[in-house]
Amino acid sequence: MNMPAPEPSLVSSLDALEQALDAERQALLDHDVDALLGSTQAKLVALRQLESRQLNDGMSARVLALADFNRANSVLLTRRRREVSWALRHLGRVESAGVYDAGGQSSTRPQVRILGVG
Repeated sequence: MNMPAPEPSLVSSLDALEQALDAERQALLDHDVDALLGSTQAKLVALRQLESRQLNDGMSARVLALADFNRANSVLLTRRRREVSWALRHLGRVESAGVYDAGGQSSTRPQVRILGVG
């Protein structure tokens, strides 16, 4: 049984998503924040285009592959975030813990770390 050919705009949206995911991965590997922001924007645009499309069964393998690609980028992004948090901690900076005090303010206790002798 022949599957209907996907519409060209659907294929181009999937291509755009794949290119954005590839650019995102490269930006993560290169530690390039500007490229990461650009690729994230391109990924969101491609996803919005795909939300309005009806995917057929013939495209499910590609969509699953792109979902795996996105998960792999997420793992890499999480690793980079941990590296930055570790570096900030060792430089005496503290990220917000995401916890609020009784006054409704985000509470962080600055930690001072002496990195050298003056």
